[in-house]
Amino acid sequence: MANAPPVTVPELDLDPFAPAFFDDPYPGHTAVRETASVVMLRPHGCFATGRHAEIRAMLDNWQDYVSGRGVGITDYAHAPPLRGPGMLLETDPPVHTRRRAVVNKVLSPAVVRALRAPFAAAAERIVGRAVAMGRCDGIADLAEAYPLAVFPDALGMPAQGRENLLPFGSFVFNAMGPNNALLQASLAELPPLAAWVTTQSRREALAPGGFGMALHEAADAGDITPEEAALLVRALLSAGVDTTVNAIGAALYCLARFPAEWDRLRAQPSHARNAFEEAIRYECPVQTFFRTTARPVELGGTPIPEGSKVLMFLAAANRDPRRWDDPDRYDITRPTAGHVGFGAGIHMCVGQVLARLEGEAVLTALARRVARIEITDTPVRRHNNTLRGLATLPLRLHPA
Repeated sequence: MANAPPVTVPELDLDPFAPAFFDDPYPGHTAVRETASVVMLRPHGCFATGRHAEIRAMLDNWQDYVSGRGVGITDYAHAPPLRGPGMLLETDPPVHTRRRAVVNKVLSPAVVRALRAPFAAAAERIVGRAVAMGRCDGIADLAEAYPLAVFPDALGMPAQGRENLLPFGSFVFNAMGPNNALLQASLAELPPLAAWVTTQSRREALAPGGFGMALHEAADAGDITPEEAALLVRALLSAGVDTTVNAIGAALYCLARFPAEWDRLRAQPSHARNAFEEAIRYECPVQTFFRTTARPVELGGTPIPEGSKVLMFLAAANRDPRRWDDPDRYDITRPTAGHVGFGAGIHMCVGQVLARLEGEAVLTALARRVARIEITDTPVRRHNNTLRGLATLPLRLHPA
């Protein structure tokens, strides 16, 4: 029998790390998703997919699509990471399994349940202050102010210096992209930020009873090494704020643009958690991640060689019409199970339970106090090689 003809991978002149793409990624998402199950991005010489089924297959198959060679564009088998490999996100079993078990215990359901009351009280306080202002910046006054208050408290951090978490997190996610202007700007700011975060990750900087101290106590028990404990605290500080800031900002932006959905939330505040979840599906604060093939694979009928970088357009998958009905509509009652905004598989976001609690608390407080959310000026987009979010969101909160 004659050999089958080789599969031709369509090539796209699409740069997902360009400013124009950051401003309006949706035509590019459609092009990647609808051209083929797998495409080649000519500007970066990497494979890519935007389809939900293919991305879920990759996320669920850590053996063939490894994270340990970097979840950014750089293959750690050939070039060292700029920031050190992620302690959870960029490790594979068995190392990942051991570390993840420790963090899962530190962030257990019982621990998170105990945070519900203090997180809700903080949301009432911060939302009340924003409502009293009348006009506010939904990003600085809500989406940033709230996570910067509750997450470091839960970790056991001191109050001073928390503003450093945002630019440090921005660097971490910019470093997953190419060496472009965004990464260079982050690198220029990095030295004092990295020194500060390293100091905050040490045992002596952390208060008893928080997540950070619990990780150091896990080292006392022999579950991880002392060095791993400090680096895991650093990992939580790196990724635990920016993503939640962008997710809360996305929820505010959606609810302001879709007043009928806001009215539904006000009428039934129990929808707050799903309204937050739908905003993550709809706006997808974490836009992309890479995997590296550990052997020759076939994805969506396309053969991919070993050692290939494959870019997963998570945001495109979250609007894939093959998976979602009317995917470009924001609907706070939509069943959102299956979205990949938090990833999937063994590397699914370890802090998602906290992010959901934070989002639910803020939206519940807003639903009780605010009759209408009005955008008063043009929002400004914040560019990042991996994250999608706003720098400013001028709002008027009409009191209930």
